[in-house]
Amino acid sequence: MSSSIRVETITLGDELLLGIRENAHLTYLGNQLAHHGLEPAANLVIRDNPEDIKVFFSDAWKRSDLIITTGGLGPTTDDITRENIAQALGEQLVFDASVESALKERFSQLGQSMPEISLRQCYRPENAEILKNPYGTAPGIWLKKDNKILVMLPGPAREMHPMFEEQVVPRLQKEGLFPEIDCYLQIRTAGVGESAVAEKIEHLLKGKKSLLIGYCAHAGMVDVRLSSLDSDILSEQALHDLADACREALGEDFVCLGDRTIAEVIFRELRNLDKTLAVAESCTGGLLSSSFTEIPGISKVFHGGAVCYHNDAKVQMLDVPESMLDQHGAVSEEIAIAMATGACEKYGADYGLSVTGFAGPTGGTQVLPVGSIYLGYCSPVGVWAKKLNLRGDRASNRRRAATAALDWMRRKLRKYKLEEVFAAADSEDFNS
Repeated sequence: MSSSIRVETITLGDELLLGIRENAHLTYLGNQLAHHGLEPAANLVIRDNPEDIKVFFSDAWKRSDLIITTGGLGPTTDDITRENIAQALGEQLVFDASVESALKERFSQLGQSMPEISLRQCYRPENAEILKNPYGTAPGIWLKKDNKILVMLPGPAREMHPMFEEQVVPRLQKEGLFPEIDCYLQIRTAGVGESAVAEKIEHLLKGKKSLLIGYCAHAGMVDVRLSSLDSDILSEQALHDLADACREALGEDFVCLGDRTIAEVIFRELRNLDKTLAVAESCTGGLLSSSFTEIPGISKVFHGGAVCYHNDAKVQMLDVPESMLDQHGAVSEEIAIAMATGACEKYGADYGLSVTGFAGPTGGTQVLPVGSIYLGYCSPVGVWAKKLNLRGDRASNRRRAATAALDWMRRKLRKYKLEEVFAAADSEDFNS
């Protein structure tokens, strides 16, 4: 149904072309469109220049059925998207009193007077409709013209995302551009590379008419995107059946369907076990703790984390014996285990997870070069350590070490879940 629709996205802003800010809008919109059975044909990144906006937009408008723009709708002098796209379309800008009322109400609730410059946001192309912005001041714009659709969204993600999901998606469904069903599935894997993932599942995907397959590798994980541009040929149920077959083929490398983080998967497992977790980290500098504290409701599971970068901190915060540090060094199997068990004891948790290592670019030794990382894991049924040999820069090594630690714990939980349940039951019987 939607395979004949050409969609282009346009992200505007000098900061994107200069590399000051990552183009996260492209990632978000591409993901959203794929979920609804549309593959963006192109993304344009345009600087805040009037002539560039008019020229590049006009070209995109000629060849596309749906264009979605982000950015340049605010009140400042570099917010010039609205005016220049209106000119390119031959649309006059008209003042919309409803936007002015919404702006005055918003500033009143904030206890502030509305700056006069904010009124720039009250203008829209004459034949366009306003998309309300409950989370900011810049409204979006919806325009149907020449049998095409233009959607203009504000730049801040906290404003753009809900506007797209709550207002744009229902409108596109009403127009028949978005199907009512989800035509997209993502399979998340961890701990293996793209080629290994492909080798395990490619035989299941061959010969599937209308199936689009995409692989995306990032920081120790590989996501596989399965989508259909024609729901009449490949139904939602067929996609789910295919994903189930892939899950079986992937085995323990399978993390989840969708975009849950590994930390979220661990959170759910520990909630089911009614157990708690604490972490201790040196070279990752808080990345483990951050991955858990981003999850709503995590306090039911996560007791706390210690960033013990210096050896003295390991001794003072986790009771790691000084003699052990002197004998084995801070980057060792013994210290990783001591950190994990120390976190359990200090924070009163059932599980402990730790990371210690040389992230680089200096600090390694001939025996343990930069990229040597040790993970520690403490559980009700035992303690383990694992060594990693990473070969990236400092930032990459830190991210990959954190991901590897989380994935290792995920695998341990899956493997030993039954043993831990039985151990808990035996303990209760003994105590009673």
